[in-house]
Amino acid sequence: MSAGAPESEPLPVQVPTRPELAPRTILRTVVTVLLVLVAVYLIYRLRKPIGWLVLATFIAIALSGPVNLLNRHMRRGLAIAIAYLGLVLVPIGLGAIVVPPVVREVTDLANNAPQYVQDAQDWVNKNDTLRKLDREYNIGDELQRKAKELPTHLSDAASVLSSVGGTIVSSLFAAINILILSIFMVASGRRWIDWGVAQARPEHAPRITRALDRIGVAVGNYVGGALVQATIAGVTTFIVLTILGVPFAAPLAVVVGFFDLIPLVGATIAAVLVGLVTVFHHFPVATIVWSIWAIVYQQIENTVIQPQIQKRAVETHAFAVLVSVLFGATLFGIVGALLAIPFAASIQIALREWWDYRQAVKVEMPPGVPLPEPSPRPDEPPARLDLPPGVEPPPDQP
Repeated sequence: MSAGAPESEPLPVQVPTRPELAPRTILRTVVTVLLVLVAVYLIYRLRKPIGWLVLATFIAIALSGPVNLLNRHMRRGLAIAIAYLGLVLVPIGLGAIVVPPVVREVTDLANNAPQYVQDAQDWVNKNDTLRKLDREYNIGDELQRKAKELPTHLSDAASVLSSVGGTIVSSLFAAINILILSIFMVASGRRWIDWGVAQARPEHAPRITRALDRIGVAVGNYVGGALVQATIAGVTTFIVLTILGVPFAAPLAVVVGFFDLIPLVGATIAAVLVGLVTVFHHFPVATIVWSIWAIVYQQIENTVIQPQIQKRAVETHAFAVLVSVLFGATLFGIVGALLAIPFAASIQIALREWWDYRQAVKVEMPPGVPLPEPSPRPDEPPARLDLPPGVEPPPDQP
């Protein structure tokens, strides 16, 4: 380079700068976050009526099968009335079978409590060790005194019942609302479904209809499977109690069958109730035998009977049935356990239809060629192009 040549100036270094967010983008993000928070708050506040809607939907889908069957021979309104009348009469009939023996047994227990204590004290006196403990702590006299006071405390039950009156009234109010909602769903649900399916793309409508119909069948099969499972529990309970000579075997079998409809905890509650009855009849042999039978049967029911029945009812794998019940019970308690299996079956049906659709529309394209965009709906406006400011869009082709 010659001495007289001008030196070249260094080029300015371009420092990358972070793009500034437009105020419109910031405002849209803030509004979206606020709307999400408001929606979550509203769902939390409305969780009780939302739960009613879920239960009403479950009842409506379960009763749609009997209603459709009756509708073949009579008007739909009459079919709905008969189906829901049977739904209401079932718990009333169960109560008529179970409540009178229970009241009678409780009254007899209170009246015969002194005799029971005397029998226990005679048994203690025959044992040297227990007799020594009785003399030291005066257990027998205290039990005798409490037993004589027991009939006088039956009048206190009225105050206890009055304290739970508000809970009973609120439960009846919820049950009536759930039944009314489900009646509306059974009466008009099909029209609502047809309207919703009509809003989808024409090529999607048959698959959506088929998926919804299969979900309805799955829920109905689940209810039928639960009734079969409860029937098995009730029949086996009646046989065992009859062999043991426990009185009121039929009402107790009805109680076991009813509680067996509640997943996970229902059978345990029923077993405890029946065990309390066996304490006052043929103790301790009947109590020990019943306890062993209840534990063994619950294991068989939870691992064999329920998974096999529900697998055939909702066409879901036994492992998925167990996992869904555990998840539902952990998240939402008894209601979650009750709805977990049909919910899992519904998800399985929806995923299967989606997968079949993806396989049906899959097109083998050459390497490097993207899949074509789906065609817009006939009533959908054409997509808008985001052009730079000052650039006119091209004219429409004739």
